Amino acid sequence: MRRALHRSPSGGEFVSAGDHIHASALVIGEKGVLVRGPSGAGKSRLVAALLHAGRAEGRFTGLVGDDRIALASRGGRLVAAGHGGVAGLIERRGLGLCASGPLSPAVVSHVVDLVGETARLPDPAETRVRLEGVELPRLRVLSELSGGDQAALVLFWLFG
Repeated sequence: MRRALHRSPSGGEFVSAGDHIHASALVIGEKGVLVRGPSGAGKSRLVAALLHAGRAEGRFTGLVGDDRIALASRGGRLVAAGHGGVAGLIERRGLGLCASGPLSPAVVSHVVDLVGETARLPDPAETRVRLEGVELPRLRVLSELSGGDQAALVLFWLFG
């Protein structure tokens, strides 16, 4: 069942009332990345750019899921799985759903939130997030940036 993504009362977290959240997930190298944001923020664009950029750098990449992700805590780690109805497919504006090969489930090690604004120097409290009881590093990325600029920022954050 698909549910809308909402901001929590505290204003910072994205939460879901259903079994799947409105998010995308991928693996780059040995890192699992959950990409969250409101509808139209560019989650699929960023994931496609990360898959391309990661491969260009010679890193293993794989799509866990696009648009609908199930999360669960397993052994103190956060595990993401794509929705069966769209497994292995990623939305590309102007093209529709495109095959990308599913890699699901996967352990999430990092969270990227696409946002409308962010501080130049983030508050340390904004650099961590707790999902399903698991605390993870988080990066807030401006949704207005191009997919390539977003991917470059995320890859630098992940790998230095």
